[in-house]
Amino acid sequence: MFALRTLIFTVCMLLPITSAAALTLAEKAPDFSLAALDDKQKYSLADYGGQVVYVDFWASWCGPCRQSLPSLDRLYRQLSHRGFMVLAINVDAYSQDAKDFLKAYPVSYPVLRNESGSLPATFGVKGMPTAFLIDKQGKVRRVHEGFRLGDEDIIRKEVLTLLQEES
Repeated sequence: MFALRTLIFTVCMLLPITSAAALTLAEKAPDFSLAALDDKQKYSLADYGGQVVYVDFWASWCGPCRQSLPSLDRLYRQLSHRGFMVLAINVDAYSQDAKDFLKAYPVSYPVLRNESGSLPATFGVKGMPTAFLIDKQGKVRRVHEGFRLGDEDIIRKEVLTLLQEES
């Protein structure tokens, strides 16, 4: 038994320590290219350069996502014609869970799948939902963790401010 503990301890000490560092404000958001959940069309963050983009990581098992997705959809419908885009990235293990969720909470913006599951670590996501508000220059201007009543108004105000900035 002692030898097994020693072996496990030794292996753990030799493993590289990895931790995802969260993106910081004003840092350039990493580009990605992911397929849509429904039609497999590819979407890339770089395709939306010059626009204000809200990258939203969510999952079907996330309680606050039942509020955030419909709120973001309202915001997207109201402001997309002004250069506002929402890219929702689903992190469910099974795509069918996301599809079932979207039947109850449909959205009009693209919902993407990260099959490899690596993108949340790249962005430094710590919980669901977590979103990154990206300005026209591709820089992170706000990290929004969780979702509560009233957050829609806060996000709207931030998006409107960024939409008024020069490209």
